Amino acid sequence: MDEIILSPLAYPFFVRGLLAAIVVGIASALIGTYVVLKGMAFLGDALAHAILPGVAIGYVTGGGQQGAVFWWSLVTAGITSLAIGAISRGTKIKEDTATGVLFAGMFALGIAIISRERTYAVDLAHFLFGDVLGVSESDLLLTIITAAIVVIAVILLYKEFLVISFDPVLATTLRLRTRLLENLLLFLMAITIVVSLQTIGIALMVALLVTPAATAFLVTRRLWSMMGAAIGFSLFSGVVGLYLSFYAGIASGAAIVITSTTVFLLVWGTGAAAERLRSRSRQLT
Repeated sequence: MDEIILSPLAYPFFVRGLLAAIVVGIASALIGTYVVLKGMAFLGDALAHAILPGVAIGYVTGGGQQGAVFWWSLVTAGITSLAIGAISRGTKIKEDTATGVLFAGMFALGIAIISRERTYAVDLAHFLFGDVLGVSESDLLLTIITAAIVVIAVILLYKEFLVISFDPVLATTLRLRTRLLENLLLFLMAITIVVSLQTIGIALMVALLVTPAATAFLVTRRLWSMMGAAIGFSLFSGVVGLYLSFYAGIASGAAIVITSTTVFLLVWGTGAAAERLRSRSRQLT
């Protein structure tokens, strides 16, 4: 067992990937808590797919450098998140409808760009499915800095985000700048998605946001404890998934999501079984 755990740590690329998975897991768990509580899973999925044009443009213009992909993706995600908020609040269009329209349009634009640059189509595959073992030192540093911004923002605005998530009426009564806070939460979600791009990939990004937080929701009652549990589930899934990816030779994103989903099903199944036992016990007494 020791050899199984320690052997991969002899490779610098694995250590960098492990650190990236840990950092991304923390940021995703914190933002994912709000995604679950506010029912924003579809929005998270839409933002993850909407950054495809930024990925394509950054990859083509930057010659495949991760830095160019990161910044173009961040710009695309930021514009999309703010546009969704502007359309849903400025017209009769509901947020889920605005999300669907922009999601489809941006994803189609990304496909169009990739289809014109056929020589890059294969190279872009790891952005769809994740390639955490390909994280360089500069990629890791950029990931740590950006994730730290997300974590600090969540800590500083914990009470404000708590109020707008559970009681929008109270937020209005307290004269909180609700629209600004909601837009900021959307932008933090966009940043988190971009940070997680190389680790988990576009196609599976929503799972990293939703699944650990949903698992934590099953076992906790308070926001702070839900965040802590979500971080724990996310880190466990990231580390185990990375080892699974290393030994099984499968995409890192898929391995992490499979692990996370398995944990969710085990927690849900255990809770459901315990509830049935309690119900049967009450009936017998």
